[in-house]
Amino acid sequence: MSRIKDHPPRLFFRCGNPLKVLVPKNNNAGISQNLLSLLNNFETNLTVLIKDLIPKDDGNAILTVSWMKEAMTSLCKTHKSIKKLVTEVELPVSDLEENFIYIYSGISLKLLELCNSFTSELDRLNYGNLLLKFAFNKLETRSCSEETFLLHLESWRKHMASKNPRIEICGAILSSLVESLQHHHHSLSKKKLSGKGRVLQRALYGVNVKTLYISSVFAAVFSGTSNSLLCLTIPKEMEDVPWAQALMDLQNMVNPEIKNAFLSDRFTVIKDLEEVESGVKKLHIAVQEGSVTNVVVEILNKSVMELSDRFDLVSKETGCLLKTVIFARDAMGERLWTKSEEDLVVTLPMIISVKRDLFVNSKSVLFHVQ
Repeated sequence: MSRIKDHPPRLFFRCGNPLKVLVPKNNNAGISQNLLSLLNNFETNLTVLIKDLIPKDDGNAILTVSWMKEAMTSLCKTHKSIKKLVTEVELPVSDLEENFIYIYSGISLKLLELCNSFTSELDRLNYGNLLLKFAFNKLETRSCSEETFLLHLESWRKHMASKNPRIEICGAILSSLVESLQHHHHSLSKKKLSGKGRVLQRALYGVNVKTLYISSVFAAVFSGTSNSLLCLTIPKEMEDVPWAQALMDLQNMVNPEIKNAFLSDRFTVIKDLEEVESGVKKLHIAVQEGSVTNVVVEILNKSVMELSDRFDLVSKETGCLLKTVIFARDAMGERLWTKSEEDLVVTLPMIISVKRDLFVNSKSVLFHVQ
């Protein structure tokens, strides 16, 4: 992975945070107790999920594959929560409130692109593990010369140092996501939302902020550069949200760890993978010196097997997030189609119904990893 000298993380909304318009100072006015209860439960759950990602030790758990798995699981739970909230709020789709349904649709589309990119990189990393397993098998069965075996190890190193085009575009996707939020929420700031609309918007704000941050961490770790890493700030009028401090604590723990890792002369910032690389280096020297033992090979092989399993778990959780987002898009999309049927006082023709099904389900095909 590429090395960098000093790329400070990009600030979230450098020219001010447009999302601050979501909640007015008197943000509880006109909102029923039932709606407030739903919102409080959602934000409390969001707070707990963010806190759970903050390592209890000195940060050694950060930048491990296990932590990445937990982060993706946490995102998946959050998007399941927003889908549940949409159902519980029973939001009547007015012409005004269609706007933020489209906002979530646009945001989630970009998130699906990111999920696809992350899954692609996990597959690429796991292919590197297959290269090592193949090399170990050759060594154990003595079916190749030492020179050939060393070429296998070098092939692994070159593969791991190569670039993934899908990861290279993650920074642009995150930037466009920030711009989309800025554009849509600026237009909504001039309109008056119902109590239900305001509750859903505030919840979506939390979902979007958490999604942006964790996605930027994954993009930075996979790309080997902090150019994609976001440093999010919460506007003063939103500092009372229960998850704000947890988010700042998480960033204060994770961002310095990532920056320090990039400034060091490491093969990769993923600690599990760094340990495997260190073992490969020792094995390379042992082969050259003719001092290879079964113990050395077995220990490294075990590390590679465990790393493959962990990558598989992260990939599984990423797939879970992708499906959850698709289902949430389905739920919101269905509300728009249902409203259209009610407005027309007719059932949509079969051809339009088919288009509807394609609209809400096509992303599962579009973002299937090749």
